[in-house]
Amino acid sequence: MTVIAPTARDIIEAGEALGITMSERDAAEYLACVAGLVDSYRIVDSLPDYLPEVKYPRLPGYRPEGEENKYNAWSYKTSIKGGERGKLAGKRIAIKDNVCVAGVPMMNGASVLEGYTPDIDATIVTRILDAGGEIAGKAHCEYYCFSGGSHTVATGRPVQNPWKAGYTTGGSSSGSAALVAAGEVEMAIGCDQAGSIRIPASFSGIVGMKPSYGLVPYTGIMAIDMTIDHAGPMTATVADNALLLEVIAGEDGLDPRQNAPKTAAYTKAVMGDASGLRIGVLKEGFGHPNSEPDVDDKVRRAAELFRSLGATVEDVSIPMHLQSVAIWTPIGVEGTVQLMMFGNGFGTNWRGLYVTSLLDAHSQWRHRAQELSESLKYVLMLGQHMQRYHRGRFYAKAQNLARRLTAAYDEALARYDLLLMPTLPIKATLIPPPDAPRTLVVQRAHEMFANTAAFDITTHPALTMPCGLSDGLPVGMMLVAKKYDEATIYRAASAFEQAKDWKTL
Repeated sequence: MTVIAPTARDIIEAGEALGITMSERDAAEYLACVAGLVDSYRIVDSLPDYLPEVKYPRLPGYRPEGEENKYNAWSYKTSIKGGERGKLAGKRIAIKDNVCVAGVPMMNGASVLEGYTPDIDATIVTRILDAGGEIAGKAHCEYYCFSGGSHTVATGRPVQNPWKAGYTTGGSSSGSAALVAAGEVEMAIGCDQAGSIRIPASFSGIVGMKPSYGLVPYTGIMAIDMTIDHAGPMTATVADNALLLEVIAGEDGLDPRQNAPKTAAYTKAVMGDASGLRIGVLKEGFGHPNSEPDVDDKVRRAAELFRSLGATVEDVSIPMHLQSVAIWTPIGVEGTVQLMMFGNGFGTNWRGLYVTSLLDAHSQWRHRAQELSESLKYVLMLGQHMQRYHRGRFYAKAQNLARRLTAAYDEALARYDLLLMPTLPIKATLIPPPDAPRTLVVQRAHEMFANTAAFDITTHPALTMPCGLSDGLPVGMMLVAKKYDEATIYRAASAFEQAKDWKTL
C-alpha cells in the first residue's frame, strides 16, 4: 500500500486530537521534523511481511445450504487434509470462524468482516493438520464472538440447538457446539473469554474445555482482550477432548499470552478412576437469582455419583465467587473497546505474530459501526464512556482484584483436587424472534455467565460435561482445577462419563 504522508493540515488536526494547539508555522516545522520518520514507514512498506508458511494445499470450499446446513452451524465447508498419519488421523474437525484458516473465507460472525480471506493458518490449525486431522470447515460463531446466545450471527439465521428446535445452542462458539452435538464432526475448536466454549457445550450436551490461560496458543485467532483470550477443544467424548488438547497445547513462540506452559499426556489421564479424588462442591455456584432448580438438582446428583465412585465430596464456600462477574465486567467491556475495536484486534506493545490482513479488514468497522450487533453495541458504548470519564481506572482495579479472586480459588484448590458446580444456572432458552425488543436480545446474549466468567480472569482450567437431561435439554456440570492440571479434570470427567449414561441421570 502507499504510505499516506501527513500534510500541514493533518499535523494540526492530529495535534488538536491530542490537545496540542499550533500555528501554521508550527505545523510546517513539525512537518519537516516527521519527514525522516515517514521515510522509515516507506521502507517498512516496501519489505515483504514475515508470515508462517501455509503447509497443506486446500480449496476455499463453499457455503452449504438447506439440509446440508440444517442447524445453520456451518459458515463454510471444505476438506483440508493434513499429514498421512498422526494422533488425529481419521478425525474431522470444525474450526470456529474467528480462527484463521488460509484460503478459507472468515467472517467471525460479522457483516463487517464479510469478504475477508486469511493468508495464514492459526498455530492450532497447523498443529491439527500436522497430527493427521482433516479440517472439515468453518463453524458459525456470534457477531465478533460477543454473545452467549446463538442469535447474533450476521447471516440472519440463528444457530439452532440440535436437541430442540427453536432453542439456543449458546455462544459464542455456537456452530462448533451444534456440529459436534449433531454428530457432523467428532471435534471442534472453540474460543472462550467469558464462557464461549463452555456455554454452548453445556446447552448442547457436549464436552468443552477452557484450558489454563496460555496453554493453547492464540496465534492467528481474532482477539477480544489479551488477558482473557482462550482457545480449546469441543468434543462428544472426554477421550476425544483430551486427545485434541494434547495436539494443540504448548508454546509456539508467537503468543505473548504464553509463559512456559506446562503440558501433559492428557490421553493417559482418561484411563484413571475417581477413587481418592477430593472434590469441593462450590456453594456459591448454586442458587443464583436466575438459577433453575432442575439444573441445580441434576448437578447435585452428579456430585453424589462421584461420591459413589470413591471420591471425597464436600461442600466448599468461596464468597468472592459471587463477585466474579462484576470483576470480569470492566476487563471484558473496556478490553473489548481498546484491543478488539480501537486496536483493530491486535493493539500494540507485544511481540509475536500480527495478522496484518485481518487487522486491515477488521478496521473497516469504524465506517460501518451501525451494522454491529446489539449485544456488542451496548458494551462498546459503556466501555467508551468509562474510558472517557474514568481513564481506565476500573479496568486496572479489576485486574488487581482478579489476582485476589484467583487466590481465593487457589486456597480452596489447595484442599481439593477439583471444584464442582453447574456450568450455567439455566438450560438452553428460546431464541429471540427477529422482532424481539433490544432488551431481550441483549438479555439472551449475556444472562448465563454467573459461573463461567470467573475462570477466564483467574487462569484456571474449567471443563463442562453433560450430567443430565431436563425437559429434553442438557444440563452441564463444570469441573475446575489448579492451573495446568487439566489431567486431573480429564481423569474425573472420564470416570464420570464411563460410570453411567448422563442422559439417564
